[in-house]
Amino acid sequence: MLWEIGPGGCELRELRARLRLDSGYLSRLLRALEADGLLTVGPAEHDLRRRVARLTQRGRAERRVLDRRSDDTARAVLTPLSGAQRARLVAAMRDVERLLSAGEVALEPTDPEHPDALRCVAAYFDELDRRSETGFDQEASAKVAPEEVRPPRGLVLVARLRGEAVGCAALRLHAGAWCEIKRMWVARSARGLGIGRRLLGALEARARDHGARVARLDTNHNLVEAIALYRSAGYLEIPRFNDEPFADHWFEKRL
Repeated sequence: MLWEIGPGGCELRELRARLRLDSGYLSRLLRALEADGLLTVGPAEHDLRRRVARLTQRGRAERRVLDRRSDDTARAVLTPLSGAQRARLVAAMRDVERLLSAGEVALEPTDPEHPDALRCVAAYFDELDRRSETGFDQEASAKVAPEEVRPPRGLVLVARLRGEAVGCAALRLHAGAWCEIKRMWVARSARGLGIGRRLLGALEARARDHGARVARLDTNHNLVEAIALYRSAGYLEIPRFNDEPFADHWFEKRL
């Protein structure tokens, strides 16, 4: 717990999400550490509604002891290994960490006006703006109204990793047994975990359940990772089907 709180302190809400602890159990742990003089719990500096755990001087000293013991243990394991063996071990540990993180990602239906959904879409627009040669004009882009992607007309999924929103995608159902997938985005920090493919598959399954037989989407030529994903997932390029000015490629898949 001391290590997770860190030298700069940590909000209790973030601790609960990161460690997957219920509020009662976390409170008991913190009270025990507080009674030992290792930390304090109080309001956040700029928001009195939020509570933050902060290490005391004694808590910081105890954390340094734990860090030193951890380093000593790691050194004892690594010292007998050759350089090549250490490199293999580190690579394997990275693979394990990545796979465990992938298993922790939850895809959750979210209202399109929820703060997490709005932050993800804003990050998506920012990335389009950064990666485009001409920039991205949000006002010129085709609009997606919130009611168009709320059930029963659609769906927004937000991917969350340890409580943090790291991806999103939206589904818009159309008359005539076809659907449109919009606003597909994954945070750079969470790429490589298969989140984009999971979002795409989940929206396809929901669309199929609602009678859609064709899924369509559009994308910009700069989003090469997205284009590769769509093609590998069975999407075929088709002529323009909408008036999105920022799109260069249009895809379709039979569901």
